[in-house]
Amino acid sequence: MIDPAHLRSLLAARREGYSLERPFYTDAAFHELDIDAVFSNEWLFACNVAEIPREGDYITFAIGETPVVVLRGKHGEVGAFFNTCRHRGSVICTEESGHAKRLVCPYHQWVYELDGSLKSARQMPADFDRGEHGLRPVHVEVICGMVYICIADTPPDIARFKAAVTPYIAPHHPERTRVAFSMTIIEDANWKLVIENNRECYHCIGSHPELLATLIEFALPDDPRANRDFQLLMQEKTALWDSLGLPHQPADGGTEFRCIRLPFHRGAVSFTSDGRPACNKLLGDFTERDLGSVRMFRVPNNWNHFLSDHIIHFRVLPISATQTALKTTWLVHEDAVEGVDYHIDTLIDVWRATNAQDATLVAHNQRGVSSKAYTPGPYAPSEFMLTNFTNWYARKLGEHVERMAGGEKTIRLAVAQG
Repeated sequence: MIDPAHLRSLLAARREGYSLERPFYTDAAFHELDIDAVFSNEWLFACNVAEIPREGDYITFAIGETPVVVLRGKHGEVGAFFNTCRHRGSVICTEESGHAKRLVCPYHQWVYELDGSLKSARQMPADFDRGEHGLRPVHVEVICGMVYICIADTPPDIARFKAAVTPYIAPHHPERTRVAFSMTIIEDANWKLVIENNRECYHCIGSHPELLATLIEFALPDDPRANRDFQLLMQEKTALWDSLGLPHQPADGGTEFRCIRLPFHRGAVSFTSDGRPACNKLLGDFTERDLGSVRMFRVPNNWNHFLSDHIIHFRVLPISATQTALKTTWLVHEDAVEGVDYHIDTLIDVWRATNAQDATLVAHNQRGVSSKAYTPGPYAPSEFMLTNFTNWYARKLGEHVERMAGGEKTIRLAVAQG
């Protein structure tokens, strides 16, 4: 447990535009705090609907110690439940993904329908009320085929995010895709270091030759570091995007989210080693290949690239104070055929290499911030998204510590009255 007064003092001493103090990246108590204050009280990216295409398909994952199952229901709807049997609490779905006509607890074989209702509970007495023992639901929001879940009793508002990003990603039709490939790697770093690494390209020139073969490292269309060629490229591409009715200016996401369309290097159209298409069959109704990439990020656990020919989702989930699971999913048009329209190696090579490089970088970063010599350092101007992220994170912790303090007052009052 973290003393609220200690947490307040750390937050009060925090310098905006600097990295966080060591305990935020290293201490087990702060990992538990992050699960409670952030991951249990925020909308999290879970999957694309293409990962659960049929009735009864499901995926599972854990938010800290809380297992969740996301599934496709009998009428095509997406549902989510706490993956915990209402008998004695066993996990029900034990695999990372699967298919089931009904969910059967492996311990005592209680059987649940896909809508979470309890169908049967063998050997229970005649007056047992099955209606009171269905699976506990988890809040679900589907945005253009992207599934977000929240395990809080009362989730925060997601309407502004949905309204802002839909015009950017809807033309790519994420819901009309199929999974071409997915992979999960365990990075030896705190989840915040993983997010911070993704939120800047200050490190790209020294670490990501495959990525920079196509990706322009500038994060804004009017980046002050940009040269004349980039300015001319932006003029050309924005004229094209405007003619196609595709939004591209930065969405107003504050510190919560980011969405923008930016071009590839001149002559490149996709994330491949030579910039050529990764998939011959374009997404949605596109006929133009050179659409750049919609870069979309939402705290605390997801970033994405939406291209003309494929989509990449990245999902972050903390495992411990010093380990993070990063799942990457590549999606292509629902009718694309492997070996004909695309080849797996061509599709994934750039980001497979980039992920491996980033895993090494954040592991080094974790070792460094664990040193007694570490002190928070200043972000470079190009790392403005790190300032946004740490400001958002500090606000979430500040809100949580006030809830903690309110709970303590309630307990003290109850004890005094008792």
